[in-house]
Amino acid sequence: MIKRREQFYEESGLTESMSIPVRFSEVDSLGIVWHGHYILYFEQGREAFGKTYGIDYMTIQKAGYTTPIVKSTCEHKLPLRYGDTARIVTSYVDTPAAKMIFRFKIYNSKGQLVCQGETVQVFLDDAENLVLSIPAFVLDWKRKVGLL
Repeated sequence: MIKRREQFYEESGLTESMSIPVRFSEVDSLGIVWHGHYILYFEQGREAFGKTYGIDYMTIQKAGYTTPIVKSTCEHKLPLRYGDTARIVTSYVDTPAAKMIFRFKIYNSKGQLVCQGETVQVFLDDAENLVLSIPAFVLDWKRKVGLL
């Protein structure tokens, strides 16, 4: 049986893929990417997704909202190394709740999955109050991209 909170956690089919080089400043003395940089890679993936699908941070801010992260998970599978090219695949998870969920998969130059994770963002209005219903601009966006 599927629990209620899990039934909406299917990816929507909206994805964006981008590649970035692993820079020397991102690795430790062993030449392996420091674990904290994966969250920054997730951020880059979210930004690329937002620009592609018209739901970037500036659009959200112009609508009078901010979307702080309230949860993030990161599972490491293999190390990324200096000189690798990381491919970040970002997927939007559609939910009927007033939040934005993104899933991430990061692959190395050989196409191997090195990391996967998820972030959850909520909506705050311009007075920094938690918004409990989906903002109108998000509903309009969902219609535009075929989610409603």
